[in-house]
Amino acid sequence: MAGFNFEDVTASFAPDDIEKNKAVAALSVIPVLFWLPFVAAKDSRFAKFYCNQGLILLILLVLSGAIGSIPLIGWLLGLAVNLYIAVSIIAGLVYGFQGQAKKLLWIGNIEIIK
Repeated sequence: MAGFNFEDVTASFAPDDIEKNKAVAALSVIPVLFWLPFVAAKDSRFAKFYCNQGLILLILLVLSGAIGSIPLIGWLLGLAVNLYIAVSIIAGLVYGFQGQAKKLLWIGNIEIIK
């Protein structure tokens, strides 16, 4: 994603973990599939990294729905948050399938799942 500076933390994960679990990791960035690593890659730190980002995006999605119920300003803010979520999902899918661990903009440092 040219023009955006996603922090690359790929070196903190084992190459075999990345190669073995990159599909599960990439799919888990989709908010409704954040749970996938708990079923398909229980011991993968790489998959859990993307699982964490998917959970944060799910939380943002729920908040955006609540914000979007406020007339006018809420609609605009909700639209902006939904656009951010869509771009983040695309970036997460691309980087995950490429085997790169890159933190999403603004929310990448939030860690819920360890």
